[in-house]
Amino acid sequence: MKFIADLHTHTLVSGHAYSTMMENIKEASKKGIEILGITDHGPSMPGGPHIFYFGNIKVLPREIEGVMVLKGCEANIIDYEGNLDIPKSIQDKLDIMIASLHDVCIKPGTVDENTRAYLKAMDNPNVHIIGHPGNPSFPIDKEAVVKKAKEKDVLIEINNSSFVSSRIGSEANCLTIAQLCKKYGVKVIAGSDAHTCFHVGEFGEVIKLLNNIEMPEELIISRSKNEVIEYLKNKGKLKDVILD
Repeated sequence: MKFIADLHTHTLVSGHAYSTMMENIKEASKKGIEILGITDHGPSMPGGPHIFYFGNIKVLPREIEGVMVLKGCEANIIDYEGNLDIPKSIQDKLDIMIASLHDVCIKPGTVDENTRAYLKAMDNPNVHIIGHPGNPSFPIDKEAVVKKAKEKDVLIEINNSSFVSSRIGSEANCLTIAQLCKKYGVKVIAGSDAHTCFHVGEFGEVIKLLNNIEMPEELIISRSKNEVIEYLKNKGKLKDVILD
């Protein structure tokens, strides 16, 4: 199984990452990643970028070093109503947006509160991916979240970093979530969540998990550049991109 898209990566701009955008892009090109999401943390993350960064990200070329660049954000869910730290006027202009819960941006709540935060975030048509939902710091009703993702055609991320360096203890949750995605026919996306260029395009643990549960290939959007583009086009994005 080979993935050609990495839609969750961070640069120095996120405040606690260690590589530049160009370093990430060059690493992606070297590893055969055809489509790369530049998804720095939203501004409520301590040390995160000013909102102007996302307002001006449109200046980036669509393709650099042979890699298609998606101009996006890992937005922070900031309350249990699913509100994000990116204003709608800027959300509308981004190519891709991940919505995630981080304990420095919102206090972990009850299962009902955390679940509500995700469910309400998915009501936002600019949310394309639910980021690292296996995080044990934010227990959720996994089945409810997966069913809502099916209803709203939102991608569920299986986050490689959750297995190797971040959110330790996510493995069992990620397995259950992946199994529920298989059961309900919900599309998943592999994310490196790279905070250094060396981790861009690294999906070893995700591939192992998906192979172990025999996840149908048609539910794994990471394997096809055209599927990523078509998905985002159906969401009203990438109007400047022509499918091969």
